[in-house]
Amino acid sequence: METLRQIRAKNSYFLLLSLLWITLLSSSISATSPLSQSDQGTEQHATSPAQDKSQVHEVHCSRERSRAAWKVVEEYLMPFVEKEKYELPRQCRLHPSNDLFRDQEEHKIHLDVNEWRCGYCRKSFRAEKFLDQHFDNRHSNLLDVGHSKCLADVCGALHCDLVMEIKSKKTKCNPAAAARNRHLCEGLADKCFPANQSPSSTHLHELFLRQFCDAHTCSGGGKPFSRGGKVWFDY
Repeated sequence: METLRQIRAKNSYFLLLSLLWITLLSSSISATSPLSQSDQGTEQHATSPAQDKSQVHEVHCSRERSRAAWKVVEEYLMPFVEKEKYELPRQCRLHPSNDLFRDQEEHKIHLDVNEWRCGYCRKSFRAEKFLDQHFDNRHSNLLDVGHSKCLADVCGALHCDLVMEIKSKKTKCNPAAAARNRHLCEGLADKCFPANQSPSSTHLHELFLRQFCDAHTCSGGGKPFSRGGKVWFDY
């Protein structure tokens, strides 16, 4: 017959084995089981910024300067183009399809002095800058970043600073910048209005040089928009 002490020792031994088995089994289940709900939340939080970043369209183009460039084109170039019944070729950087923000700009509805409306979702805003922010936050996926170009890139050639009222009349002329902008300007003339392609194209080529390119000099030559625009249209 086993003594009471032996029975207690044997029970303690079996209890210890049972506890060890339960511990090993729990460790095995934890290693192979999916993340708990709280762990999933941590995992999602850790990876979501990367996911969000991959879905955001990064646009390295100034909307404000693109708008200024289009204003120059619309006011100081298109009246002459329309009078000649000339169509800008698509390879011309001034063609509407090459303006990254053109579609969004055309979806702006200006109802009153302090009322702007989004043409996509009909939301209203007190100022144009808030509508611009709305486009950036809610409708950036509509930008054709793969095809359209940044119209702001040709601002130097088109004298955008004048219509944005940034450039001071007393600013010292930089010969290198003037030469660079003149080269860009003449390139636009060649692409948009190929000389000797047609009478209209030749005429507009010369007009573009006089209207925009001649003023890119530090010698005090021509003035920007010397041929006028929508207000006084005479050439």
